[in-house]
Amino acid sequence: MPQTGFNGSVSSPKVDVYVDTGSQFLNHTVDGFLKIGSVAVARAAAEETYNVVVQVHKSHLDLTKMCKEGVFFGTVAGVYVGMDYGMEKIRGTRDWKNALLAGAATGALASAVGNNKRDKIVQDAITGGAIATAAQFINYLT
Repeated sequence: MPQTGFNGSVSSPKVDVYVDTGSQFLNHTVDGFLKIGSVAVARAAAEETYNVVVQVHKSHLDLTKMCKEGVFFGTVAGVYVGMDYGMEKIRGTRDWKNALLAGAATGALASAVGNNKRDKIVQDAITGGAIATAAQFINYLT
């Protein structure tokens, strides 16, 4: 019996923007801001495009929302990457504990900036640490 199949690979284009600030710490932070900020803008643009297509009363994309989301998520990513790099330099090792500490600190900081109460800040710190640690473990697996 004849069989058919598909064999191939799919890859996405890779675009790297490198900003040299003269400091490795700042280089990592800016890189995180740019990469995750652009992803947040793309996500907001897709959501806004969907809203324009589906909803008749909305006739244009909300560029302000896209920019705000890009800046917010880019800032959070930049803080996380900077803290992770700083933890690595302070502790002298690169392991999952850096991700845990950096994620918890970033989650707490992002929550505190939003004028949340102490319980919510602690919850967000735990969430940030858990997500960062899980991402680090997934990175180890691949």
